[in-house]
Amino acid sequence: MKFFRVYDNLYLCRTFLQHFQPFFKIFNSMSKLTNNFINRHNGPRANEIAGMLKTIGASSLDALIDETVPSAIRLRKPLNLPPALNEYEYLTHLKNLGSKNKLFKSYIGSGYYNTITPGVIQRNILENPGWYTSYTPYQAEISQGRLEALLIYQTMISDLTGLPLANASLLDEGTSAAEAMIMLYNSRSREAVKAGANRFFVSDKLFPQTIDILITRAEPLGIKVETGNWQNIGFDSTWFGAIVQYPDEAGEIHDYSSFVAKAHENGIMVAVAADLMSLALLTPPGEWGADVVVGSNQRFGLPMGFGGPHAGFFATREEFKRNIPGRIIGVSLDAQGNRALRMALQTREQHIKRERATSNICTAQALLAIMSAMYAVYHGPQGIKQIAERINILTGVLATEVLKYGYTQLNSTYFDTVRIQIPDTVRMAEFRKLALENEVNFRYISEREIGISIDETTNLEDVNTLVNIFASAAKKQFNEYICIPEECCRIKTIPDQFRRNSAYLQEKVFNSYHSETGMMRFIKKLEGKDLSLNRSMIPLGSCTMKLNAAAELFALSWPEFNSIHPFVPEEQVEGYHLMIRDLEKALCEITGFAAMSFQPNSGAAGEYTGLLVIRAYHISRGEGHRNVCLIPASAHGTNPASAAMAGMTVVVIKTDQNGNIDLNDLKEKAEKYKDTLSACMVTYPSTHGVFEEGILDLIRIVHENGGQVYMDGANMNAQVGLTSPGYIGADVCHLNLHKTFAIPHGGGGPGVGPIGVARHLKPFLPGHALVKTGGETPITAVAAAPFGSASILPISYGYIKLLGGEGLTEATKLAILNANYLKVRLEEHYKILYTGKNGRVAHEMILDCNEFSKTADLQVIDLAKRLMDYGFHAPTVAFPVHGTLMVEPTESEPLEELDRFVTAMIGIRKEINEIIEGKADRQVNVIKKAPHTLCMVTTDNWTLPYSREKAAYPAPCDITDKYWPSVTRIDDAYGDRNLVCTCAPVSAYEEKAG
Repeated sequence: MKFFRVYDNLYLCRTFLQHFQPFFKIFNSMSKLTNNFINRHNGPRANEIAGMLKTIGASSLDALIDETVPSAIRLRKPLNLPPALNEYEYLTHLKNLGSKNKLFKSYIGSGYYNTITPGVIQRNILENPGWYTSYTPYQAEISQGRLEALLIYQTMISDLTGLPLANASLLDEGTSAAEAMIMLYNSRSREAVKAGANRFFVSDKLFPQTIDILITRAEPLGIKVETGNWQNIGFDSTWFGAIVQYPDEAGEIHDYSSFVAKAHENGIMVAVAADLMSLALLTPPGEWGADVVVGSNQRFGLPMGFGGPHAGFFATREEFKRNIPGRIIGVSLDAQGNRALRMALQTREQHIKRERATSNICTAQALLAIMSAMYAVYHGPQGIKQIAERINILTGVLATEVLKYGYTQLNSTYFDTVRIQIPDTVRMAEFRKLALENEVNFRYISEREIGISIDETTNLEDVNTLVNIFASAAKKQFNEYICIPEECCRIKTIPDQFRRNSAYLQEKVFNSYHSETGMMRFIKKLEGKDLSLNRSMIPLGSCTMKLNAAAELFALSWPEFNSIHPFVPEEQVEGYHLMIRDLEKALCEITGFAAMSFQPNSGAAGEYTGLLVIRAYHISRGEGHRNVCLIPASAHGTNPASAAMAGMTVVVIKTDQNGNIDLNDLKEKAEKYKDTLSACMVTYPSTHGVFEEGILDLIRIVHENGGQVYMDGANMNAQVGLTSPGYIGADVCHLNLHKTFAIPHGGGGPGVGPIGVARHLKPFLPGHALVKTGGETPITAVAAAPFGSASILPISYGYIKLLGGEGLTEATKLAILNANYLKVRLEEHYKILYTGKNGRVAHEMILDCNEFSKTADLQVIDLAKRLMDYGFHAPTVAFPVHGTLMVEPTESEPLEELDRFVTAMIGIRKEINEIIEGKADRQVNVIKKAPHTLCMVTTDNWTLPYSREKAAYPAPCDITDKYWPSVTRIDDAYGDRNLVCTCAPVSAYEEKAG
């Protein structure tokens, strides 16, 4: 009977399935319609792909991939990732994760503070693709808006620090301090170099995370970091520099003037890590002799974001202008004599200096620097001072009130931070319990001391809550503090000797836009000058300017992700940790590695971290002498620069006539240096846009000679789902989450450069001074926050969740499809420099324009400028090969935009032919005079030998949607000869008006 019951049940199930199968098909179809992010993300439509493949000459998309990616490195099974979510499902999932983070009020300080981001800045910059999708402003004529914003930023930093020269931001406070140390080391006098001066003094009152990074950066370069009490240090000829904190990590304000004077008497230079908000009230370090001032802009309207991203600032003296790390925005003139901005002194940058570089900085935190600059513009000098004074007064109220309950306030002077000593009658465990019950985080310095930092968001009610906690812990009756304005204003915690007397932010821009209407229009005016991804394709090779989907970015504005201090107890950030672990698991599956570190907050930082991990591995095996790094001649400039920063000796490997790594040269040098070989750095696919067939041989040769293989992940967008660094055999690889995994470039940052490592390197992943992270025997920190720029990790997390394994693989295939479509469309007009063995390119290609210098007196930069008239940002210019354009369309560009780009490039080729054929003058022609501004083509004095229409509307287009560059060709040499890196003072406008 039991058998028949089972049989009957099976029969019923089969009958049910047969009858309802059509409904299941409809349901599945509906599910596919709902989970449609892949169709939103990718450009080519399904009905267009067949035509593109026909143009290319491939029978199918899979056939194209087979012809492009070597079979020996292809993955044998699909990515093991969960199915894709639709946008609603993903946002619901992320909200659930966010709800697991506890939004306690943090008074921990230590370089991170609650802030208020003005709504006009959040809405019009942070959440605006016109700002966050733009690229680093190498093409200055179409970047005048963000260049202006960055010049304002530099002016703000210069004013507040009291030093004349500031760069356009660095990664965070800790790395800024390290860059200061290295700059001072490389700026030693001949006598100091001859004397072997290599000691750098670090005050023990610096933030712990900064000290950690200084140690990290110093050791490979032979710099000896020595910490101690700045009041007791004795200098001699073995020292070259020093750094102190102002106010110090405990909140105390010190008079460092005699310390600086003593250092200068001994030929020693001094850096200062300063709190930017405090400089509205305190004498700026530049006025008491500091050579460099560094810090974080986070207090100027940037959310804490569990550690980042934030902009680090760096200001110094004029004499260091050719040594300063990072980018500097300078004032120049365009060909019409108009004021124009550009990145100045670019010969300092790592992509030019390579292994001779004194810094591997490749990016900045442009978007965050711009936001902090606009914060200063919006508030103006009076507003900034009011915010600083309010913070200071409330700190004074707190410090005074706790005394009434038996506590001791240990600071004699302070701006926003005090140390409170608890009485013997109070148990610290009970105090912590009370604080958590009130959802408050303090900094617990010891069993007897508590640190409290007040910030912009603190109000009197908050202060009373804090005092109530102290009273309750002491078992005393709490009496609410009632503020009488006249009395509050008399609270004085900063002695006159420390008070700032000099003016700041006096330039017109800081005194003009204090209404939201005015500020909104000012931001829009700047935005309109730039060409961003929301207007057109940005086909920059090696930059992967793909879609940054709105759904991926929403969490940037959610307090459950952006309002959390990086040093809160782990149980308060369960949601963050779940997300980070899930993202690590996904990226390990994608890369084939055993573990990831998210601490590096740029691609170059990832390179540096990976090399330090390799170095630590060799040291653990008693092979610390291994210091040779093999790097192909075609590598990105950050590779040799990062190797140099990691203390390695760079040996360059030749490339053959086809652009591939010369394996014979590699083998010869690997064997020559087999006793000292540390690593080989290789980009895959290559920077030439090719999947090199010899990659497995390269890895075998390096391993056989004792080295580790570092794979640069800049071109990971051509690997995902098809192959992987770990599968190929690499030992470590950094990923550019701001390329492959959809974090926007932000006009030059933020970026995220996590590293993935093979199992044997996992123990050495970077740790942190204050938060447990990294491997079992970690290297010291490489960034100020334990998880780097944590608040933008949800973008990449969302990208992976929304696409799923199948979608990620499809995106890679379409990136390769788009590149090969452009290659076939353009190869009749431009020489394609390198292809794979089957005539295919990977996700990018190089157009060789060198012949035009001979035939038409044109340089590749001339073509780049002419593309602006067609409404395009140029491809990557003169990298990795001089006189070329490197084109990368990404999977996100639709066929219509690809064809528009082809039309532009063919149009320029015809204009070149006119010069070659003598129909156009070799010096005065539509390409040499590009770009053409609206002022140029509407002038009454048009003297150029071609029509205005040809200048401004060179291709069929919608004339209502014309992009106009705001300036024409900029004079780079003039800007470098006449270096001006700040906004003009109000007096300049008055003189002009007069």
